[in-house]
Amino acid sequence: MVNYYLQQTIQIRFIKIGGMTNSSVLQIGACGQINTNSYLYNTGGYTEPAPEAQKKSTTESQGAPSTSLVPLQAPGPL
Repeated sequence: MVNYYLQQTIQIRFIKIGGMTNSSVLQIGACGQINTNSYLYNTGGYTEPAPEAQKKSTTESQGAPSTSLVPLQAPGPL
């Protein structure tokens, strides 16, 4: 096994990040290893599983609005 030692000097004067998602990785410079982490916390102190989700009937889904109920930002220029 060969060990490499790398010394870096990085100067970032301006950085604009358009968006990051849950599985995104922003890497600046060299990295020998990236370890993934996933943590689950029971912050509500629940002791039982959540109830099963109920499906809506077809009559309820027909009256659904055509626009999103969550406000979304319009995509910007790249």
